[in-house]
Amino acid sequence: MNENLNEVVLRPRFKIELNKNHTSVLEAFEAKRHNQKQFIVSRIDDHVFIKLPKAQQQFWSPQLHLEINDLENNKSQLYGLFGPNPTVWTLFMFLHFIVAALFIACSIWAYSNYALKTDYQLQIWGMIGMVIIWFVLYFSGRLSKTSNQKEMTDLYTFMSSVLDE
Repeated sequence: MNENLNEVVLRPRFKIELNKNHTSVLEAFEAKRHNQKQFIVSRIDDHVFIKLPKAQQQFWSPQLHLEINDLENNKSQLYGLFGPNPTVWTLFMFLHFIVAALFIACSIWAYSNYALKTDYQLQIWGMIGMVIIWFVLYFSGRLSKTSNQKEMTDLYTFMSSVLDE
């Protein structure tokens, strides 16, 4: 499993085929939920969510979402996804949508003023402002991803320790 550790650090999604029944894997996470206090482990059906305790969480703290699917011959497939709290992710995507919509609105307004041969300098500045805001959002997302590498590694290591037991 150590060969997948580098993939997790570079990419927020991963997939592992396990030589265990999916029920036993889910039960292992359920048992670990009560035996430790380092992470919050919750389970809904075939999904396991691992996150930091509230006291250690920050605005953009990562969590690990695992989906364990049953395969034939007592094997299972584990799909993992690192990401922020779903509420934070929804807000981040909403801000991207608003910036894109405002950029399109400014470009239509600028073209209308250009076609009417009136001043469109304000609309061009608005478009430039939206591009700058988009870059700020993009780089803040990248910065938070790189600043949370240790937490992502800790979550992955915890998951691996549960799977190895």
